[in-house]
Amino acid sequence: MPTSSALIEHVRRADPDRFFCSVFAPQEKREALWLLYAFNNELARAREVASEPMLALIRLTWWREVVEGVEKKHDIATPLSEALAAGIFERVDLARLIDGREMETEPEIPDLDAFMKYVRGTAGLLSRISGKVLGADSDAAEALGTAYGISGVLRAAPYLAAAGRSLLPADGTGTAGIIQAARRLLREEPPRKILPAVLPAVFARRDLGKPYRPRGLADRLAVMKAAMTGRI
Repeated sequence: MPTSSALIEHVRRADPDRFFCSVFAPQEKREALWLLYAFNNELARAREVASEPMLALIRLTWWREVVEGVEKKHDIATPLSEALAAGIFERVDLARLIDGREMETEPEIPDLDAFMKYVRGTAGLLSRISGKVLGADSDAAEALGTAYGISGVLRAAPYLAAAGRSLLPADGTGTAGIIQAARRLLREEPPRKILPAVLPAVFARRDLGKPYRPRGLADRLAVMKAAMTGRI
């Protein structure tokens, strides 16, 4: 299993928002969260690095085999197999994350319902699994994670468009309706003990409806305030 320092560097680089939020988790839970987020990044990269959808599906199938119990030597797959064997994660949960990522290989996301299913099955489910690591299976965690996922898709939209891709509804659903759906989800109140799993929603609240901007001190202070007060 890679050392904590290796996982720290991996997640800090690949998923800085969730990494920052994870430092508010109990120390004994952080490595499981880092491993989960590293796995999620590998799934997200499947379509990003593939020149065509079929190659992305092959990468996702490779990870599905790991989740199903096939042992593979890999910086993330090896410790993930150990964590699954130890019962830290449920195989069905991680398989569902792969299902969610398969939607990224489709030619388009047709409408708002399909878009919400996609975001709930990726960022929303990831947040729910993170909450389970911290001790509670929470609908609120999934809702808040979904809101963060929506904000992430909106932030990435111009860059995906430049690459000829889109994860937004193809039926022309406006961003105003998407933002409204995310803000409704942000009303959820999670159990306090899973707060580190849902702190990324603080970033969503700050990002929605605004042009892309790099993360700054004010963003981190907002997360710290939420961690102290227990209010997203």
